[in-house]
Amino acid sequence: MAKEIKTKVVIDPDMPSPELDKVTLTPAQKKKGLISFLIFSIIGIFVFFGNVTVNGSSTTAFGFLYNNCFLDLFGAAIYWILAVIICGNFACHVYFKYIKKGTVKNAFADIYENDTVVHTVLFALGAIYAILYAAVDAGMIANIEVITGANTGGSVFPPIVKGVLGIILVGAVFMPMLLNYGVLEIIGAILEPLMRPLFKIPGKAALDAVSSFVSSSSLGVMITNRLWKQNTYTDKEMVAIMTGFSAVSIGFAQLVIETAGCADHFVKIYGLSFVMVFIMAFIMIRIPPIKNKAEKYYNGREQSPEDLKDAKYTSKTLSLGFERAIKRAGISRGIGKDVTNSLKDAALVVPQVLTMLSAIGVSAMIIAEYTPIFTWIGYIFQPLLQLLQVPDAAEIAACMPIGIAEMFLPVLIIQGKVAVLSLEARAFVCLVSMCQIIFFSETATVMLATKSPISFKEIIICFIERTILAMPLAALCIHVFF
Repeated sequence: MAKEIKTKVVIDPDMPSPELDKVTLTPAQKKKGLISFLIFSIIGIFVFFGNVTVNGSSTTAFGFLYNNCFLDLFGAAIYWILAVIICGNFACHVYFKYIKKGTVKNAFADIYENDTVVHTVLFALGAIYAILYAAVDAGMIANIEVITGANTGGSVFPPIVKGVLGIILVGAVFMPMLLNYGVLEIIGAILEPLMRPLFKIPGKAALDAVSSFVSSSSLGVMITNRLWKQNTYTDKEMVAIMTGFSAVSIGFAQLVIETAGCADHFVKIYGLSFVMVFIMAFIMIRIPPIKNKAEKYYNGREQSPEDLKDAKYTSKTLSLGFERAIKRAGISRGIGKDVTNSLKDAALVVPQVLTMLSAIGVSAMIIAEYTPIFTWIGYIFQPLLQLLQVPDAAEIAACMPIGIAEMFLPVLIIQGKVAVLSLEARAFVCLVSMCQIIFFSETATVMLATKSPISFKEIIICFIERTILAMPLAALCIHVFF
């Protein structure tokens, strides 16, 4: 009698949520799933969405961790660390792209495989800017106002380049707790009936939106990119979420609104921007270029009718979400393996992300500060502003296009005019800038650096579309609520 050979059934931890319904857990897996779900979900939710008060100032636990428990560890050396990372990226680009082109095959070499001459120029610029800023910060050379001044490099390196380093690395440690241990399954089950018909995206995309609003727009892009690579989103869904929901965080919005002299209206302006973002997302998914994106997953699988099956609210909706959550946690690789993989992924993208932020961010600030280009482009928007009866149209027209460089620039332009500009005009600038979402000092650069399925040209088109959509919506808001 032949001996029966038992084979171990391998369950893919990254399987789509609907396929979890077919999985049957052993009692041991159920126990592991329940404990893992409770522990890691609580930690993940607290870190990204919980508030802590430090020295009388309230911030998210995530913001506290990367600002105080990570970046502060390096002290004044942080800018030299950034310079080393950025210069190292340029050296790797030259080595893998030109010296060893096509002869080296590994995950690191693959990052530079599709780079072009444009990348060479940008990476070189980023390295130059980073070295100069570090040298100026250390007092080794005199300030070079055009590159390292407060309105150019000074508005990019401390708050953005340094901040994004902390966001990516600290986020890499805690993101698996939100992505791999059940939270997404519950959110997906609850919101699927709403998100799919309205926005043509999975319900779990709501987590991307919320993480952007309460933590960081870069974090929203990173989470979306990670889920796309885990075959959770198709190319089309991924681009729609990334360009439509990665809004500015509450903390940064507070700074934007205060700078525009509208602090007394923070709740109203931020609440209206939240509603505007969802209205615009409803429209953007239905027009090119997002409409024309491929409906296939990262692994090449075409989206099936089963993937698009509309869920409906029933008495079992919540219990289904919890059941899937426990199954997801039960089949997970384990927190150690998940965090290790997450840190490896982060380490691969950090050099390019920081380099692109340095190159594009500082260059955009130089253009905005020392040339009239954005002012000239602003003339295009002035007739529309007048048609919408927005007060002080001529004074705020340049604020409309400049947001593509950095979303904080529009309110910086009007900062010195707060006393003479009407409240309606200032609120309008805040609403439009916060809903444009796409800006090259951060989100757009992260999109390109993480090899997301969207081109530079498409990013520009999406920005223009969002600006044109935001203007009448913001006009309606100021006429009704101010």
